[in-house]
Amino acid sequence: MNSQQLRRIGVPDRCLKSATTAIQNAVSSGGVPSKDIKRLVRAIVDAPRDHLEHPYFGSFAQSLLDEVQPADLRAIDYQTWGSQIDEGTHHQMRLACEVPSARGAALMPDAHIGYGLPIGGVLATEGTVIPYAVGVDIACRMKLSVLDMPVATLKDKFELYRHALEKGTRFGVGAAHETPKDHAVMDQDWSITRITREQRDKAWRQLGTSGSGNHFVEFGVLTVAEPLADLGLEPGTYVALLSHSGSRGVGSSVCSTYSAIAQANLPKQFEQVGRLAWLDLETEAGQEYWAAMNLMGDYAAANHDVIHRLVSKLVGARIVAGIENHHNFAWKEQHGGREVIVHRKGATPAAVGELGVIPGSMATPAFLVRGKGNPSSLNSASHGAGRCMSRTQARDKYRWNAVRKDLERKGIHVLSAGADEVPYAYKDIEAVMADQKDLVEIIAKFDPAIVKMSDDGRAED
Repeated sequence: MNSQQLRRIGVPDRCLKSATTAIQNAVSSGGVPSKDIKRLVRAIVDAPRDHLEHPYFGSFAQSLLDEVQPADLRAIDYQTWGSQIDEGTHHQMRLACEVPSARGAALMPDAHIGYGLPIGGVLATEGTVIPYAVGVDIACRMKLSVLDMPVATLKDKFELYRHALEKGTRFGVGAAHETPKDHAVMDQDWSITRITREQRDKAWRQLGTSGSGNHFVEFGVLTVAEPLADLGLEPGTYVALLSHSGSRGVGSSVCSTYSAIAQANLPKQFEQVGRLAWLDLETEAGQEYWAAMNLMGDYAAANHDVIHRLVSKLVGARIVAGIENHHNFAWKEQHGGREVIVHRKGATPAAVGELGVIPGSMATPAFLVRGKGNPSSLNSASHGAGRCMSRTQARDKYRWNAVRKDLERKGIHVLSAGADEVPYAYKDIEAVMADQKDLVEIIAKFDPAIVKMSDDGRAED
């Protein structure tokens, strides 16, 4: 086995020499068959104390247990975009860079503290996937649909639009439709893992719902300044429907199930990375998580598809163009001449020419963007404005009814939301976009007009 193969099954760099020596001695003496070496090394990495007396691998097992010195950590560097990022977020990013399989990292301008990897964090690893670097709401995404409705109808037919948002989707933790909605995603193979098989019916009931936290569905005005041939749009203003949500309860269950497996198998010398425990993609658990994550990507896309289908039908509109992208996901990509797994937790893919949507808040614009493919950001950009205030701080500081009345005076009607999602809890989206001019090009702007969010005060993002 070479060094790369050893790293992929969890052997830290400081133990590569002892592992290689043990393998050479065991094979040359005939003490361990070659076909059993990989299985044995993985078993020693998982439980080194059980193998301290092994005649060939005892020294390797002991080296795994030896105290890790700071110089032993194979930390990589990361580049930061934006200046409104606190030390706690940087601390999380530095820990992420100590994951032994880490090969690249970046921090977006909307970054703030999350679980494991910061929201707005991008991490490339080799041969491994990290459930908490993907996130709890797997494949959370943005979707914008342009409708064939006159902009004036947002005011003239306000009740029609309000009714469409109230009836076309459901909000809140555990929210579900009374009658499951049809979509081809439910005909895919949900038996690929135990958790997806057991939660298929729940997922079907929640298909077309929006959950809680920072998830929303809103109507607004899309302003296009230059012709957008790839969307078939001429300069002008359009009514558009914008939504933000993900894979709902089943996605959360996939994350918690496989993160627990990863943490249970985390080598002792890397216990400082905590929730950033990884799964080797060659293991059964790693392959199961990868399959489940990709199914959640399809499910989240279907979730938005159903929301847009139902809401646009209720408002009597036809969808004439659209754009969507997801975050909270991991992709197999080529960077620096090697295949890596790029985790974007609250970060938007932004390869050359790639289209995406970056929202602000209920009171500030969202932007349609085209990626510039900056290799330093691993072809990534922010997924929004990013919080500058915790949910608790926002609830303590602001009274929702007063905020809603102020927004109405500005022409923005919020049908429901919580004080934890007030616009003042978010960074200035204009400043965030200015901080990433080298990552994306702005091609259009969306201004919210009629907004609906959960008002249950629960975080699902």
